[in-house]
Amino acid sequence: MAGYSTSVDIAKAMFTTPVPLADWLVIAPSILTIIGGSICLILRKNTGLQAKLGLVFLGLLVLNNFALLGEVLKRGVITMVMGNWLPPFGIAFTVDALGATLALVAAIVAFCAGLYASITIDSSGRRYGFYPFLLLMMTGANGAFLTGDIFNMYVWFEVLLISSYGLLVLGNDRAQLDGTVKYGILNLIGTNLFLIATGLLYGQLGTLNMADITIKVQESGVSGPLMTIAVLYLLAFAMKAAAFPVNFWLPSSYHTPRIVVAAIFAGLLTKVGIYALLRTLVMLMPAARAELAEVIAWVAALTMLTGVIGAIAQSDLRRLLGYLVISGIGSMMAGMAIGSVLAVSGTVFYAVHSILVMTALYMAAGLMAAMAGSYDLRRLGGLYGASPLLAAVFLVLALAVAGLPPFSGFWPKVMLVDAALQLGWTWLAAAILVTGFLTSLAIGRVWIYAFWRGGPEGTVDGGSASLPSGSVLAMAGGGQSTAAVWIPLAALTALVVLFGLLPEWIMEVSQRGASGLIDPVGYLRSVFGGGA
Repeated sequence: MAGYSTSVDIAKAMFTTPVPLADWLVIAPSILTIIGGSICLILRKNTGLQAKLGLVFLGLLVLNNFALLGEVLKRGVITMVMGNWLPPFGIAFTVDALGATLALVAAIVAFCAGLYASITIDSSGRRYGFYPFLLLMMTGANGAFLTGDIFNMYVWFEVLLISSYGLLVLGNDRAQLDGTVKYGILNLIGTNLFLIATGLLYGQLGTLNMADITIKVQESGVSGPLMTIAVLYLLAFAMKAAAFPVNFWLPSSYHTPRIVVAAIFAGLLTKVGIYALLRTLVMLMPAARAELAEVIAWVAALTMLTGVIGAIAQSDLRRLLGYLVISGIGSMMAGMAIGSVLAVSGTVFYAVHSILVMTALYMAAGLMAAMAGSYDLRRLGGLYGASPLLAAVFLVLALAVAGLPPFSGFWPKVMLVDAALQLGWTWLAAAILVTGFLTSLAIGRVWIYAFWRGGPEGTVDGGSASLPSGSVLAMAGGGQSTAAVWIPLAALTALVVLFGLLPEWIMEVSQRGASGLIDPVGYLRSVFGGGA
């Protein structure tokens, strides 16, 4: 009818107020990394410019995530919903202290890896996509840390995995292809289990929004279908985190790629699995986690012990470090099993520590191999004489990964042991302490073989290792080129020392993250408003 008009009140379906400018920090990580990866892909033939642009976008990612964490600590949980649709209908990005902290630490190690790669990845590796794959992987990792939607967490996992396949196979030799196949098959199985569990959860509750899931699970209580879903999530994310008994893929694949790729994988990828376990079991399904606590505790203990025993048995430095990654996953799962605020805080602190120290250890291993010409412990020796600085850096990292003071690994282990003893998990506390002792033996053996003794196996004691001519890292004692290798290693080591000497800030942030998981009222209010 001519002149007829009507108005529709959309206030009950959509947000009608403008989005605060600071809230754009929530989705900026995805925008930055997608745009940066696309530009680097377009410029793949200009390998020199590609590296510079990659570092610019990774640097912007660090600054953005630092600002995002500051906003979260100041304002509390931040939610941004796509299309302004009110939750649970709109796809939500919801950022709490846990997600923001891990996103920042992930961005720091990615920037350090990008800088390290500017020397260690040749023009062929850049041309075939190192920097686009790295930026795309950070798109997936940041999306997983920041999303408030369980299905979109699956989507971000897929983005992360696709890019990690490209990084893993970069170089295209026989060992890399073999490692990629093992890595790919197990992770595809885990991803399918993730998708099946999410489909069952949607069928059971009719929602994918994490805050809405939390409320509906609390209302429905523990049931057979929800326990089945919780077990599927536990198995899926345990595969991705390389927990016992589905951890055999990691040492079979992490020793095959370029050392900087192995560094970023060891530091970051398994921690995304730990984050997903924390989010799904501790926050979304706490009653199911309590029922599974004994199972998780045994998985944690066996992961710790099999990992460190495997490390002791290795003569290849990269394989040894891969087993130490596994062992650390067990320590983090121990905090999940205990389930108290102190224990989960220890898990969060340990995740931050492990991201930093494992990335740095792989970078140090790359320098050691460049100097000695091998990753085989039998062929390493005399490196103290070749580089006293590297010997000191490796010793700091070795003490940190063993959980010895005064470095970053000490405090989360203290928190985990204290939490275990408080709640009667004496045997689990003993497993954590025994693992720390065995880790000291495993990593101490590396330092003795590579630095303390005079030369490789079979040489006269007191000799010195010679640097292989033509190595891009043979100038590790100085020079403009090697600054790109030393700066990221020094920066990560400095953070390991800083968090050991001044742990109060990271402890406080870890506690806020743990408290938000166990009592997610702030998370729910951010998504649904103050009346939630």
